[in-house]
Amino acid sequence: MTSLMMILGIVVFAVGLLVSIAWHELGHLSTAKLFGIRVPQYMVGFGPTVWSRRKGETEYGVKAIPFGGYIRMIGMFPPGPDGRIEARSTSPWRGMIEDARSAAFEELEPGDESRLFYTRSPWKRVIVMFAGPFMNLVLAVALFLTVLMGFGISQQTTTVSSVSQCVIAQSQNRDTCKKSDAASPAAAAGLKPGDRIVSFDGVATDDWNRLSDLIRSTPGKEVPIVVDRKGQDVTLHAKIATNQVARKDAHGQIVQGQYVTAGFLGFSAATGIVRQDFGQSTAWMGDRIGEAVDSIASLPGKIPALWNAAFDGAPRQPDSPMGVVGAARVGGEIFTLDIPPTQQLAMALMLVAGFNLSLFLFNMLPLLPLDGGHIAGALWESLRRSLARVLRRPDPGPFDVAKLMPVAYVVAGIFICFTILVLIADVVNPVKIS
Repeated sequence: MTSLMMILGIVVFAVGLLVSIAWHELGHLSTAKLFGIRVPQYMVGFGPTVWSRRKGETEYGVKAIPFGGYIRMIGMFPPGPDGRIEARSTSPWRGMIEDARSAAFEELEPGDESRLFYTRSPWKRVIVMFAGPFMNLVLAVALFLTVLMGFGISQQTTTVSSVSQCVIAQSQNRDTCKKSDAASPAAAAGLKPGDRIVSFDGVATDDWNRLSDLIRSTPGKEVPIVVDRKGQDVTLHAKIATNQVARKDAHGQIVQGQYVTAGFLGFSAATGIVRQDFGQSTAWMGDRIGEAVDSIASLPGKIPALWNAAFDGAPRQPDSPMGVVGAARVGGEIFTLDIPPTQQLAMALMLVAGFNLSLFLFNMLPLLPLDGGHIAGALWESLRRSLARVLRRPDPGPFDVAKLMPVAYVVAGIFICFTILVLIADVVNPVKIS
């Protein structure tokens, strides 16, 4: 049964992956057609074609390797200075440029002269290239909102799970009281497991982070605490102790191994599935986007640990980069967890949403061959032409993005090497959630 559920989870993620890729390419396709650019192909996947059908001037199909997709637009790069696309050079870098230029014109047909990508205004090209990543962002937001507002997420609540009997600095890493330890304010006040704290020092509380901040900000103060105990409101009084507690970051998350001196009540909060309102969901997504940006920026620094995890048997870090294979494995593992089916589905949707958010941010990097590289080229062309008009100089013409193809090959090579490293780590030392 566990193996069957594992396979089911992998299939769910694979379907989500294919939908995400198709959705991304649909953004490029729809805006390209809107601006009159001819699109001969719309493909989901790479490698041999599994299925295809031609509708109008475009061939729609699915390929065997579901790790990406593409649309082929006519005239992605302008012709060379001599107006010819077949001009070649013995220079390997020049060869890359001319190969890219030739590929952009290889399906040119009579009447296409006015339907080339590079002939469109820079702002139209920006829209066409941005539309793909934007579709991933839209899908990510839709899935996040569905889970946050529809299913809810597991988080700490204001309900008491257990009560500490004494005050122990969290940096001491022990849970056994000594005779010299002072009684915890929670135990002295009579707080009990199952109590739900409804107000603290006169402030209504229905959010754990808010309650935690209130406790931390009142060391040494005696405060009234109203709890819901089996349907009855009970008022307790506690003098908040001063203690070493774990530091929280700007997002309210605990920072492992770092401590601050703050107020301490002395209880553990129970966790539960809590639905978020729109404002809470927006704030949560904002935090995740910030974390995702930080994660991409820190990727180079994670390569040594990833290498050690892949080849030296070092532990795989929870925040280690993970590829499609690793994500599929996590998707399968989700469906083997001993949690309600609704939460299995919610976690799977979160995984697909996170994948789409990563696709958006990654594709917006201003590097060829990513969409962000083409966007940067179009913006640079717009700036050059605007400056030429202001300075009353001749129009410099379209910016030849093909000249950056040597850089694109280097970037693509780095991405391929990184992808292979992540793949090996995902196979021999995968990230696990259970």
